[in-house]
Amino acid sequence: MRRAILLIAYGPSSLQGRAALGGFDARVRAAFPGLPVRWAYSSLLMRQRLAEARQKSDSVAKALQRLRLEKFSSVAVQALQTIRGAEHTQVRLAVEDADGPDFRVRLGEPLLSSDEDVLAAARAVTRHLPPERLAGEDVVLMGHGARHEASSSYRSLDAAVRLLDEHVHVGVMNGENDLEALLPRLQSSRVWLLPLLSVIGRHAQEDMAGGDARSWRGRIEAAGHVCVPVLRGLAEYDDFAALWLRHLERAVAALDAS
Repeated sequence: MRRAILLIAYGPSSLQGRAALGGFDARVRAAFPGLPVRWAYSSLLMRQRLAEARQKSDSVAKALQRLRLEKFSSVAVQALQTIRGAEHTQVRLAVEDADGPDFRVRLGEPLLSSDEDVLAAARAVTRHLPPERLAGEDVVLMGHGARHEASSSYRSLDAAVRLLDEHVHVGVMNGENDLEALLPRLQSSRVWLLPLLSVIGRHAQEDMAGGDARSWRGRIEAAGHVCVPVLRGLAEYDDFAALWLRHLERAVAALDAS
C-alpha cells in the first residue's frame, strides 16, 4: 500500500505566506517520515498566478488525479482551513469524488471542527499573544468569516477565549461578530490586531493592517485607539500548527483502519 499526504492551502499570495507553507510542510514531513507530501491550492486565482510564474499549481482534483496516476493507493488530505465553510465543502466534494475501492482518500478536519478544537484553539490564542502586550490591553483577532452556518465556530472561539482573557476578542470580515460589534468592547488606549488566518496574504496586509481608512486598523484608530498590527499567520505558530497536525494524524489513522 503506497500512501501519501496532500496538503491544501488557499494559495501563497506573499513571500511570508509561501515561507509559512514551507514551514508547515517541514512539520508534516517530520511527523510522518517516509510519506511523500504534495500540495494543492483551492484558489483559482492563486493557481493562475502560479501557472504564469511556471510554478506548480494543482487544484485538489488534479493533485489527487496525479497521485493516482503515480500509483499511490491511499492519500490523507489536510487543508489549512479554519471552519467547515464553503471552501471546505469544495475540498470535501473533490475528496469524495476521488475516493474509491482502489484509491482511498481520507480528509482531515479544519481547525475549528468540534468543541474540543475550539477550547484548544482558545488556549493557543492566549499562549501566542504579543509578548510586548501590557496587562489589560485589548487584542482583536480578525478571521475571514462566512455566510455559512459553520461561521458559528468563530463566535464559539470568541466566547472561549474571553473566558481565558476578557480583553481578547475574535471577529470576522464576513458575517456576525464583525468589527462594528467588537468596537464597543475595546477600552484600552493601545489595541493589538492579529490575523486569524492560516498565512499572511492580502486580507491580513490590506483588509486588516492596511493604511486605508476602511481597514480594521483604520477603523480602530478612528475610534480613538492606537492600533498595533502583528502580521503572522496561524500556520507560523506552534500550537495552531499542532492542531492541524492532530487532524492530519486522524486522517492517516483512518487510512490504516479502512
